[in-house]
Amino acid sequence: MEPVPLDDVDPFDLPEWLGTEGVTWTAVAGLRTGYHVAGTLTGEGHPDLPCDLLAVDEAYPEPVVTDLVRTRCHQAWQHGQLLLAERQGRLTLAVPGTGFAADQVLEALSRLARAVGASPERYAAHLRIGAEAPRRPSGSR
Repeated sequence: MEPVPLDDVDPFDLPEWLGTEGVTWTAVAGLRTGYHVAGTLTGEGHPDLPCDLLAVDEAYPEPVVTDLVRTRCHQAWQHGQLLLAERQGRLTLAVPGTGFAADQVLEALSRLARAVGASPERYAAHLRIGAEAPRRPSGSR
């Protein structure tokens, strides 16, 4: 089965308020739930913007992204940037690794802030711990 496609997102195509106002990312699911953590970006007086985290190195039983996407994600991260994508109609922050810890979430959000021209000081995160998720069964995405 092919990985769910990721389409590039230009930070300049994102809502302006992400770069000019206070922003909070709120996890819908716990960080321990696996390679994909659903979340939402919110700003006062603005509609919520779905925004997920995706750990691109998860590969069991099948890779979650193509080799090209994984390589691009690691290259961006190595240069202090972030691969912004759309996955199933949702803004997605592609991050190296197989899961998430608080420090990695904060770093991804800091890089998002810089990508849209904001100070990371304007960004906050509301994390959920969550329970450990079992490995995903073959054929599911």
